[in-house]
Amino acid sequence: MKIGVISDTHLTGFDKRLEKIAETYFSDVEVIFHAGDIVDVGVLDVFGEKEIYAVCGNMDLPSVRQTFPQKVTLEIEGYRIGLIHGWGTPFGIEEKLIQQFDNIDCLVYGHTHQAVNGIKDNVLYFNPGSPTDIRFAHNNTIGILHIDKAITGEIISIKDK
Repeated sequence: MKIGVISDTHLTGFDKRLEKIAETYFSDVEVIFHAGDIVDVGVLDVFGEKEIYAVCGNMDLPSVRQTFPQKVTLEIEGYRIGLIHGWGTPFGIEEKLIQQFDNIDCLVYGHTHQAVNGIKDNVLYFNPGSPTDIRFAHNNTIGILHIDKAITGEIISIKDK
């Protein structure tokens, strides 16, 4: 299974860049995860009919907060995945967020805008970064989670063309 992972879009409506990202990088994914700071629910329309799991972030409008939870635990193909946005300083964020879940195989989060793809204590920590904002990172990124015999992550740097 292939899961498209995105976070921190910070958009208030349709955006041609996000549409291009969806078409270019997520055309063959089965599911989309959005780890918060969507800002406006309509932004998710670029993903068409794909199944979307999303959580709200600290910058989201009330409509997003009413539509999506702050965190969710998903079981996909035998793997438990925690999806959350995050809050506060980026220092020590993973330690704070992992405490929000019990017995997960993968923690997907956002907030920092900095891509992360690494294993610690048998948990895959995965942050796709931001595809549209570079306030706290050097480039725009998204992610793909691959679930086969294991759950692995891939960070993709977005190139403007």
